[in-house]
Amino acid sequence: MKKKEYEAALEPLQLELNNLAHWLKHTGQRMLVIFEGRDAAGKGGCISAIAATLNPRQVHVVALSKPTEIERTQWYFQRYVPHLPAAGELVMFDRSWYNRAGVEKVMGFCSAAEYKQFLKQVPVFEKVLRDDGILLFKYWLATDQAEQEERFAERANDPLKRWKISPIDIEARERYAEYGRAREAMFRATHNKHAPWRVVDFNDQRAGRLNLIRDLLDQVPDYKVDEQPLELPPLSGKPGRERYSGPVKPIRGKY
Repeated sequence: MKKKEYEAALEPLQLELNNLAHWLKHTGQRMLVIFEGRDAAGKGGCISAIAATLNPRQVHVVALSKPTEIERTQWYFQRYVPHLPAAGELVMFDRSWYNRAGVEKVMGFCSAAEYKQFLKQVPVFEKVLRDDGILLFKYWLATDQAEQEERFAERANDPLKRWKISPIDIEARERYAEYGRAREAMFRATHNKHAPWRVVDFNDQRAGRLNLIRDLLDQVPDYKVDEQPLELPPLSGKPGRERYSGPVKPIRGKY
């Protein structure tokens, strides 16, 4: 999809996302969206497109690093619980507790017993979240290996994107099929009526973002809240200017 076409299609969706945010604030609903997929699938870009025009005090992005030694001794879901949404909030997880069913399983970072226990517990955990009123949505961003390789190459050649490639990503390149089997096992164990998986084709990232956002909005009916137009009263005097005194001086840049 061309950039201009994408931007033209994204703008009305972002207006709807703002309506959704107003609805969450007005009703006190809590929304949690999980983004999963292979490395370089486009999770971060999609999350950024959603959050770009929303209030950062209301919309939170959670991208946890690997667990600490202390966290490894806790109940597996414990470190995710503090990040769950409060009333009126939208929280987006850039990867989530499903790390255990993916990278931890494939790379051997958890035991077989821990993996089996996770697959048994996660449907119960997510049902508790739904029963408590949290709107939970789970998206898998699907990417073919050839497209994934192109994105890895782009990142490797771009100094501004090189930080996105980790040693784990490099090793995972040779385990594409193994990750696919792990995903299928995860779907079989965790796809259910109260927390279904929704798969979006992200071989074209721009089209994928638009389709995911449209689908997310379609899952929440009647989210339009009528608002009064905002009219700014006129200033009582002349506009002021920034003035400086004392030791602090403004930077006189070249631009």
